Amino acid sequence: MLHIGLIILSLLMATPTAAVEPAEHRFEFTYSVLAGEFPNHGAVDLYVPLPVEDAHQQILDTRIESSIPGEIGVEPVYGNRYYRVHRPANVNGPISVDLTWTVTRSRVLAQEGVLDETDRERYLQSNNLVPVGHEMLDPIRAEVHALRADESPQATARAIYDWVVDNVEYKKVGTGWGNGDTFWACSERYGNCTDFHALFIALARSEGIPARFEMGFPVPTDRLQGAVSGYHCWVQMYVPGTGWLPVDASEAAKHPQDRERYYGSQPADRVHLSTGRDLVLSPASESQPLNYLVYPYVEVAGVPWKVDLETRFSYRLLNTDSPAI
Repeated sequence: MLHIGLIILSLLMATPTAAVEPAEHRFEFTYSVLAGEFPNHGAVDLYVPLPVEDAHQQILDTRIESSIPGEIGVEPVYGNRYYRVHRPANVNGPISVDLTWTVTRSRVLAQEGVLDETDRERYLQSNNLVPVGHEMLDPIRAEVHALRADESPQATARAIYDWVVDNVEYKKVGTGWGNGDTFWACSERYGNCTDFHALFIALARSEGIPARFEMGFPVPTDRLQGAVSGYHCWVQMYVPGTGWLPVDASEAAKHPQDRERYYGSQPADRVHLSTGRDLVLSPASESQPLNYLVYPYVEVAGVPWKVDLETRFSYRLLNTDSPAI
């Protein structure tokens, strides 16, 4: 018996234990901007997005270091917050902003709730690069209809997800990708998360399923701290009887083994900074709405200004007992 017990013990010790995805992450996230090259003919306004606060994301602490004191504002349609720095026309020199947040982020699951008519209309309408009911979508919609189990919103939503994951490739080659352009995704069938989810939202809304675009940054959980190279985006859609259903089609395409994980749930490995497309932060941006908000937005003399900014993003995990570490 002793011999058999030792064999069983050795087998248990040799079998790796599957990592359990934590329901919550706590981390510091730092967003740094250095803006140096501006013309001298007008005032400069710099807008930096601030993280969302909701049931899945709490901001426990905010630290701001800015070369010029700024103020917090709110975008009126989706409620996105931002930090605005104004440099008067008669002042020269660079603008630097360092924002550090202590964030608790929880795993997002389907959320029951009532969708009011204002949000229903908002999340069913077209955006500049997300057309609804366009004839370009008709062949894909026909394939989605053939794929779905029945005509219910639940079956249609799942069929849209499966079609996008199976037919769009995650890659960054050449130019044209990365604008969240449904037309691009339809014709080229590849891109990054913005292209995946622009097509996903266009299809969902065309089928009468409200869908909203959310954007932020990934927060890796395989190391304690480090740099973050770029943004990430995802989707929530409203399905009757289920509520807001979280989806991440681009991550499912990148990680086929996690396909089911990214339909109906989103892990806590991210920070949410903004919601929606075609955003208006100022009078000047009314004529040129922001495609999306994750990087800084700049105006010079009240005119949207394209300028190369030095940006750095980094994180430090605080719940170091995560099984992924």
